[in-house]
Amino acid sequence: MDSVWSDTVAMPHFPQLREDLKIDVLIIGGGITGLLCAYQLMKAGISYTLVEADTICSGVTKNTTAKITSQHGLIYRKLIREFGADQALQYLRVNELAVREYEKMCQTINCDFEKKDSYVYSIRDRAKIEDEVKALHSMGFDAEFVQEVDIPLDILGAVKFKNQAQFHPLKFLAEIAKDLHIYEHTKVVEMGEGFAKTNHGMIMADRIVVATHFPINNKHGAYFLKMYQSRSYVLGLQLPSSRDCWDEDVSYQSMLNVHGMYVDEDDNGLSFRNYRNLLLLGGGDHRTGKYGGNWKVLSAFAKKYYPEAIERYAWATQDCMTLDSAPYVGMYGKYTEGFYVMTGFNKWGMTSAMASSIIVRDMLLNRENAFVKLYDPHRTMMRSQLIINAFEAVKSILTFSSKRCPHMGCTLKWNEVERSWDCPCHGSRFQENGELIDNPATDDLKD
Repeated sequence: MDSVWSDTVAMPHFPQLREDLKIDVLIIGGGITGLLCAYQLMKAGISYTLVEADTICSGVTKNTTAKITSQHGLIYRKLIREFGADQALQYLRVNELAVREYEKMCQTINCDFEKKDSYVYSIRDRAKIEDEVKALHSMGFDAEFVQEVDIPLDILGAVKFKNQAQFHPLKFLAEIAKDLHIYEHTKVVEMGEGFAKTNHGMIMADRIVVATHFPINNKHGAYFLKMYQSRSYVLGLQLPSSRDCWDEDVSYQSMLNVHGMYVDEDDNGLSFRNYRNLLLLGGGDHRTGKYGGNWKVLSAFAKKYYPEAIERYAWATQDCMTLDSAPYVGMYGKYTEGFYVMTGFNKWGMTSAMASSIIVRDMLLNRENAFVKLYDPHRTMMRSQLIINAFEAVKSILTFSSKRCPHMGCTLKWNEVERSWDCPCHGSRFQENGELIDNPATDDLKD
């Protein structure tokens, strides 16, 4: 199933690597994170090459809901508690910097960029909302508590961030990719200090940046313990009489136009945003390889609250979830000089990708960057989520099954809704015939 993004843009294509290369920086992964990293390096005058195993933006990037915001759920009170007020403020600053960088770039890129207010709401706990607003005010940020919103739910309150944004991510990336040095259909099959062997040639690189969504090298960093993947779903709703964009003269505007971007503070809640004449309704989340609400939850909600709407689009995605809600950006391993990683965006890939590209650029240029400490991949692992991740892995490995994930041997679970084999440990997914869909696995299933 195509998302509205992949259905409405033609991405540029790039050649396959056919020879050995020597380069300053190699970027592995052609999603939004890798492309923005390449863009930052190009602007800084650093020699680089990006390689993508398939085609650019053919993975998770094409399935985002594309909210550009520094409001990542009710995160700031948690960050203050886990990291302290200074580091929580750095998180806010780098993500606000990312929002403003998109705004600046989109002035010259036709990608349906729109400024929108962003909201995190609660239908269960008003105190959580009030506490988040207090935390933000303590950092000097002008967040608002509101109780009236344009979604069909009885909320107890919401945190409002002004001047956030939304856009068409593939229109944006198609434009910036045109000037980048990219090889598609070039799969890295082995990597080590200063080299990456691909299926079509050897690349010697002084520095390597891994931007493959979930890191694919298990030798360093223990990302297989520090992260799991969460699956979520989207419906694109449209009324039968709707036109290409909102029209003040038609009655359906008030039904599907939510005038902003919304997400529930509860993991099992719903998200809302518009794109042209569509309402993008998100939710149904669950750990990859587990059972969850998927599109059934969204369809039931749409039938109740938007009975005249038709389901124009339906797609799904998945996100890497860290132990403490902050991404892992920096050196891949604790002692791997020249080997970097960008991962763990916790469902907030748009601003996290931009922020990560800025951080890694500065690391490669040996510039001072105030955000490095917070995003350090080798900060403490002593979080409760670590125990859950380890338990899931051990349970899966000890479960008898003929279907095993080639990544680390976990038992695969059959996903009846999406007709795929899914790994509950680290989120690799495979088609019914065994063809790889999502990493960290790098190979198809073998008979």
